[in-house]
Order: sequence, then structure tokens, then C-alpha cells
Amino acid sequence: MDVRQLSYFLAVVDHGGVNRAAAVLHVAQPSLSQAIRGLERDLGAELFRRAGRRLVLTSAGEALIGPARQAVRALATARASVERVRELRVGRVEIAAMPSQSVEPLAGIIKAVTGKHPGLSVAVRAAATAADVVEAVRSGRTELGLLGTSEPLADARVVVHGTGRQRFVLVCPADGPFAPGTAVRQEDLAGHRLIVGQPGTGMRRVVDEIRAGGVELTEVVEIEHREAVLPLVLSGVGVAVLAESWADLAARAGALVLPLEPARHLHVALVSGRGELTPGASAFLDVAHSLSL
Repeated sequence: MDVRQLSYFLAVVDHGGVNRAAAVLHVAQPSLSQAIRGLERDLGAELFRRAGRRLVLTSAGEALIGPARQAVRALATARASVERVRELRVGRVEIAAMPSQSVEPLAGIIKAVTGKHPGLSVAVRAAATAADVVEAVRSGRTELGLLGTSEPLADARVVVHGTGRQRFVLVCPADGPFAPGTAVRQEDLAGHRLIVGQPGTGMRRVVDEIRAGGVELTEVVEIEHREAVLPLVLSGVGVAVLAESWADLAARAGALVLPLEPARHLHVALVSGRGELTPGASAFLDVAHSLSL
């Protein structure tokens, strides 16, 4: 058994099959399949079984995932520790982030960290909810996570390294229905067409709370693709409640950004797993702390 075999095994698990894993790893499919078979011979157990055209993990395969991630991460940490001596001339950080936090503060942190460490690259993995971020970090798929929650995060499975708050705002077309410079009360939204996120997101929570307060709202679009909300608003489909991380981008695109009353906030947290961090992840956290997150 070697770490290369374990990396191939995890790639097949994470990408749902040999062909996709081979494409991501830039290796020939027969080579990857041969490595998996060699790993199965070394372990004396089958790791996958076929169910139609799909590969399904066996019990032995399920049991291997955690130890395999630990072994691969340990080797990455060992290699990165050597790079620490070379002052992070090269390195890579993987972080799971929710859409709104990917706009800010993540974009600002990445700009600062890559400016300070030009050889450091950042891989951002999409996560729809805070639970998705925590699971990505807990399972070792990423070292770091950036998330937003309705209350300050309290989860013993991860370490919180920095927190902040983002206020929710209302994003509207420039030509209405609300006047520039005015605060929009939640009751003012009655009867207006809203673009909302899927359940489990902060923007959906705020809309649901307003509705629970007795305000009748008209949902015109429910969408999982947060990046499509602003184009929908600009085209006049409706208005949307978004975290203020979108405010600058929305204003520059020509939308009207208005405060929503009463004020509601999103608690932002930068988290890591409980194991030792690679130098790249430590450098990322150092920069984030310098930016007060």
C-alpha cells in the first residue's frame, strides 16, 4: 500500500467513478484501475462493487475512507512543512465556502494572502449550507471552511478561527419598486415579487421569518444558484434579500441596495479541522486574522 494508491482511491470516492477521477488526476484510466486493484490485493478486500454502471463502496471501502484521508493529509503536511522552510514559495490551500461568503470576505482574504505569498494557490470548493462546510472540513475534504449562520457557530467538530457579521440588505432594480436612500421595513415587502434561495440558506431564513411575522410575500423564483440572483434582479424579475457581502457588486452592476428593517444579521465564521494544519492553511489564517476575521 502507498499514498498514491490511497489518493487514487479517494479520488474515485470523491468524484463518483474511475473515469471522472482519472480525468481530474490527469492519469490514464487503466493506470488508476490497476492501482485500485493493487490496493485491494494489499488489503485483501474489495473496496468497490458494481451496481449496474455505477461503482458502490463496500463496507471495507467505507472503513478505509477516514484512515486514507488522514494518511494523505499527513503526507501533505510533511511535504508542506519542508516548504515552510522555503518560506511558502509554493503551496496550496483548500477551503469550502458558501456563496455569499465567497464574495466577501473570501475574495478579500484571497487577494491579501496571494499578494503576501505569491506561490500559494487557493482551491475554493462550493458549499450550499453551513452544514455542508462543516462536513467538508470534518471529513478532511478541505482544511478550512468559511460559512454564515443565523447564530454564532457552536460545533465541537471544528475549530473557529475568526468571526464577523454581515447585515442582510434588499437588492432591487434601479427603477423601483423602492426609492433610493430609504430603509425598507419588512411590511413594505407585502405583495412584492421576491427571488429566494433554497431552504437552509440565510437569505431564505430571513424571508421565512418575515412571512412568519404575518407579511404576505410573493415568491416568483426559488433558486439554488446564488450567482444568478443579481442578474434576475437587474432584469426586473423581482427583489431579493442578500447578505451585504453582495452590496458592492450589486451597486456596481446598477442595482439599488437598501437597508432592511428591522436589521437581521448573518454570523460569519472561518473554521478548520482539529488536526495539524499545513503551512499554507496557517498562512491563510494569519492573513485572515490580520484582516480582523
